[in-house]
Amino acid sequence: MSEFAAMDALTRPSRGALADNLLAFARILRRTGMRVGTADVLAAAEAIGLVDIADRRQVHAALRGVMVRRHEDFDVFDQAFLLFWRDPEAGRNAAAMAMLEGFKQERKAPPSTRRVAEAMTPPKQPPREPPPTEEKPPVEVAMTVSERERLQSMDFEAMSAAEIAEAKKEIRKLVLPLDARPTRRFRPDPQGPVVDLRATIRASLHEGGEILTLARRRKVTRPPPLVALCDISGSMARYAQILLHFLHAVTNDRDRVHSFLFGTRLTNVTRQLKHKDAEVAFELVSHIVPDWSGGTRIGESLELFNRQWAKRVLGQGAVVLLITDGLDREGAKGLADATDRLRRSCRRLIWLNPLLRYEGFQPRSQGIRAMLPHVDEFRPVHNLQSLRSLVETLSGPQPGRRMAA
Repeated sequence: MSEFAAMDALTRPSRGALADNLLAFARILRRTGMRVGTADVLAAAEAIGLVDIADRRQVHAALRGVMVRRHEDFDVFDQAFLLFWRDPEAGRNAAAMAMLEGFKQERKAPPSTRRVAEAMTPPKQPPREPPPTEEKPPVEVAMTVSERERLQSMDFEAMSAAEIAEAKKEIRKLVLPLDARPTRRFRPDPQGPVVDLRATIRASLHEGGEILTLARRRKVTRPPPLVALCDISGSMARYAQILLHFLHAVTNDRDRVHSFLFGTRLTNVTRQLKHKDAEVAFELVSHIVPDWSGGTRIGESLELFNRQWAKRVLGQGAVVLLITDGLDREGAKGLADATDRLRRSCRRLIWLNPLLRYEGFQPRSQGIRAMLPHVDEFRPVHNLQSLRSLVETLSGPQPGRRMAA
């Protein structure tokens, strides 16, 4: 097949070749983790019939418009379209060679390239069983690290589509039982430490004014609110996709969880993440978030949160999770003041930064240096193990807040 053989198949009058190519392309998209069903394939066939098939850009736009539902799948679709519609065989070989070259140079290929390469690589054939007459060679049993343990320590950015799916399953099992905090409200309790004078006098009226028993009460305790501010800029897009599953699991596991996404602007996605179905929730989020994988204005976003939302959601000892790499394109303008005000408005401010996965990490950027003095904890968030460590920390006794410098 020549370089543009697959594309030429679209120009032939044979609708069989067109259908075969579309079905094969849809299978590859599904292997990358995209949600592409039969209805999408039918819509793609109808969309192609409305454009000039000889114009590659029109075909790309038509298929992209009906087969992509989420912002995070745009790069994957573009990579798959570029490789498949040029030549399926050449695309598969080019993707495999790109991965091999990346490993040789100890560089990580872009996530979309890895996912498309894995999807276009034919599955390995299972080894043939030896004939029953032959004696099977002895098998040496050795202690090895299980796939589950390997998945716990694997960086989210290095995961394949199948590993991301397994990671999402593990994330759904995580629970976040924050320690209960006393509120201003009281509830009746016969063993309570506080005497309820009003209830005692009210009960004495039924006994002719004599006080026979003392009514008691105790303070109502409930977990504090949890507020998550997650960066969805280009440098954080890969991690934000996984961490949204964590926020969705926590939102559906406990009450008073508030989630905000920010890139160049701040968006409240609390209501969308409350949907029980994760895929439906993320599709709702994609409809209201206009700046996914764009620039970063951390200072402006935090300032807007402090001005519009802090008084609404940071009451009763709220815990704030600030998820960002600290790379602000505005040069940390107003970032220190906004972070300091956020810290003073909550009981605990925890900064989760995927850059801490590097052993030689140094706070060299202006944004990181501006924010670091104003947070209570600075933790990594790049794999399942770091998320479990975060859950264990938040579930245990809360340390006292250190004094500001």
